[in-house]
Amino acid sequence: MPLVPYALGDISNKDFSVSAPSSGRGPRLIPFIIGCALFMQMLDATIIATALPAMAASLGVAPVRLNVAITAYLLAVAVFVPLSGWVADRVGARRVFVWAIGLFSFSSLLCGISQELWQLVAARVLQGFAGALMVPVGRIVLLRSVPKAQLMSAMSFLTVPALVGPVLGPPFGGFLVTYASWHWVFLINLPIGIAGIVLVLRYLPEVSRPEPRPLDVLGLVLSGVSLATLVLSFDVIGHGLMPWYGVLALIGVGLLSGGLYLLHARRTAFPILDLSLFRIHTFSASTLGGNLSRLAIGATPFLLTMQLQVVFGMTPLEAGLLSFTGAAGALLMKFTAAPIIRLFGFRRTLMVNAVLSGLGVLAIAFFGASSAHWIIMVVLLIAGFLRSLQLTGVNTLTYADVTPERMSQASGLASVAQQLAISLGVGIAALSLNLSMAWRGAETLSRHDLILGYVVIAVLTMSSALAFRTLPAHAGAELNQR
Repeated sequence: MPLVPYALGDISNKDFSVSAPSSGRGPRLIPFIIGCALFMQMLDATIIATALPAMAASLGVAPVRLNVAITAYLLAVAVFVPLSGWVADRVGARRVFVWAIGLFSFSSLLCGISQELWQLVAARVLQGFAGALMVPVGRIVLLRSVPKAQLMSAMSFLTVPALVGPVLGPPFGGFLVTYASWHWVFLINLPIGIAGIVLVLRYLPEVSRPEPRPLDVLGLVLSGVSLATLVLSFDVIGHGLMPWYGVLALIGVGLLSGGLYLLHARRTAFPILDLSLFRIHTFSASTLGGNLSRLAIGATPFLLTMQLQVVFGMTPLEAGLLSFTGAAGALLMKFTAAPIIRLFGFRRTLMVNAVLSGLGVLAIAFFGASSAHWIIMVVLLIAGFLRSLQLTGVNTLTYADVTPERMSQASGLASVAQQLAISLGVGIAALSLNLSMAWRGAETLSRHDLILGYVVIAVLTMSSALAFRTLPAHAGAELNQR
């Protein structure tokens, strides 16, 4: 029997009705289409690092100056993500999603044909703006188009790209730069984007939007400043581009702006980031526990690259082929996550798997230069499976008790938290390495430094079990229906 898309909750409400897509395959393709958009964004965010030396030579600048191209993208995403929910409600989620894919593809073209650094930076800012709308709004379409009983299977599609993109980005970027040119790092997005637009227009339903809320301009400014400075501070920690007092100043500005936003949000009827969503137990526990788990998404690829290439002396291609087994574990999870969570329930699965995921991260620390490749691949495969299972459960449970009219606000707030968590993961990992090297009085990275980084991330990942422990035993029961 073909599936029919529903809005979450009471579909009799005319504000949340949807029009069926033109084919019965549409509902089954919704998670795949949105997952491809997420994959394009995650791949683009990580692939550029490999191409920086070649880009620097082509543009006639020092490689270190090109880091601004990465930073510009991260800042644009951080600043504009809070706007995604308001724009989706004002213009329509499907329409915004289509335009965001188109703008992301167009800005990728601008990046690929850039002749000077300022052109590249401007294109990356535009690309970050598109990315800030594309994924959160795509998630809104998914949440309003898939019945709750099928939400877990749908969310597994969105978990896989988030894990595969950072793993595939460096080796794929190295391949393109080596055998083509750095321009293809960006131009590869064009055929993906065009295919995405065609699939969205043909198969994604038009989701009617709720009554739009007034734009909270002051809240947008305060949240934007807070998120931008915090993301920037985590990024410079990871790259060592700023003295410690500069980093502390950035963090101070970010925390001050965030505090001012909290005061503002309490006094306005329609804040740009609706923090009252944290009163929903499943949302708050999933956001806190989930983001502790997401630290590993940012940290593990960074640590593994340092471990395999810098310490063990592998080539980027060798390291990439080994690292990709973690992505294979994420793909394997897609077929098993739903049965596991249905058998044990969200609370028990997330608590136990938080500990197992932390142990999976810790196991990577014990790799040595002489470790057999098949052992490394098996450990990365299992670690990737466990991490993907955790995120599938968290991504689904986050929206379990959110009402349809608040889905856009929930998606925007969750996206903000995820952006901070992934950036913070890289910052924590890099800071751990730097502190370990300073403690040893060394200037070169060693295996001992990496062990500290893995231990810190593993402990934080395992601590997320405490957040899930607060959940009732029946949490997400409606999502576990067949």
